[in-house]
Parts: sequence; C-alpha cells; structure tokens
Amino acid sequence: MKTFNGKVLFLDRSDINTDEIIPAKYLTEITKAALKPNLLEDLVLPGFSKEDIQDKAVIVTRENFGCGSSREHAPWALEVNGINVVIAESFARIFRQNMYNCGMFAIELPKETIDALFTKYAGKAVSMAIDVDQSTIKISADGECETIAFEVGEFDKTLVKEGGWVGYADKNY
Repeated sequence: MKTFNGKVLFLDRSDINTDEIIPAKYLTEITKAALKPNLLEDLVLPGFSKEDIQDKAVIVTRENFGCGSSREHAPWALEVNGINVVIAESFARIFRQNMYNCGMFAIELPKETIDALFTKYAGKAVSMAIDVDQSTIKISADGECETIAFEVGEFDKTLVKEGGWVGYADKNY
C-alpha cells in the first residue's frame, strides 16, 4: 500500500485542470517516470513555483480539481512525484475515479472545512497523515495537531488499500 502522509502543498485556486496538472504535450510518454519533471508546469497561480512541489505528499486545493480531459496521466504525474492524496471541495468525476483506480486518495471536504484549512495553515510547514481505516486526516503544524474526519465509499477505500484496480484484480480474480 502507498503512503498517505507527508508535507502539504496548498494550491489556492478552483478549476485546476488536467492540462495544468500535466500538459498534453507529454501524453506520448510511455513511463510514469518521464512525467515527473513536468507536474504542474503550466499552472498559473500567484506565488506558486515548481520548486514548491518538492518533498510534498498531499495537495489541498479548492473545487473542481482535475477538470478537463479524462486522461490517467494526471494522477500518474502526481503519483510519480510522491503525491498520493489530493484534498479538495470537489473533483471532476473521471479524475476522482482515476485517483482511486490508481490506489490514491481524492478526499472531498466541505467548502467551510477547506476554507478553514487555508486560513489556519496556508503558508506554514504542515504535515498530514491519512488513516485509511478510520477515514481521518491528522494535521500537524507549529506543534499543534488536529484531526478531521472524511467520508469515502467502501469500494474506493478497498481500491486504496489494494493499490488500485490492478492490485484489487490480482487479489480477487
């Protein structure tokens, strides 16, 4: 099973699309590793730099993350960079399912909770740890900790535990 904890990257914008996650010109790449240096290279966000991605494992963002085309390359580009969790108000349906199909978390939280995370933690050194079995997020920053619960369907949780559809199929078929 992948790890679901680490440092957090806050992306304070809605509608980050799959072309911004991984530009279409890289869709001919045949390995996930080839996608690694190009993650978020076309993202336009004040104060954001590609160097911000380094050592991050979790993204917290706004609504409709992963809109655009249905390519699997977007979750792959996140995964190969060590980012296995995206927390947002909402996701594009196909992107969300591609995350779970790859054994990764696409966690939806209410707008009020996302707003509170940005208000309290953006700009700080923040770490999060996701407890898969308990469906909780433990947030640590500046010596303080808090825990937030989230909802996830049992089948999606199973996909995460099995490492995605391939792992699930290997175990069950």
